Amino acid sequence: MKNIHDVRKLLMKFGTLIYTKDRLGDLELMMMEINELYEWKLIDVQQFQQAVLLLKKEIREYKKGTGINE
Repeated sequence: MKNIHDVRKLLMKFGTLIYTKDRLGDLELMMMEINELYEWKLIDVQQFQQAVLLLKKEIREYKKGTGINE
């Protein structure tokens, strides 16, 4: 996985489509879904780690770009 599009493709393999018109909300929902897939052992540890790193990076960049401080 190299980008958020790859994370979306992974989620789509399991029938999960996330789009709410709220970028931060989408990223947070994607993180929750990735966590559940890993807990259910549907994805391996490497896929989980790559997805989490990409999502955290994207969330950080989004917050920096919009001035959200959480």
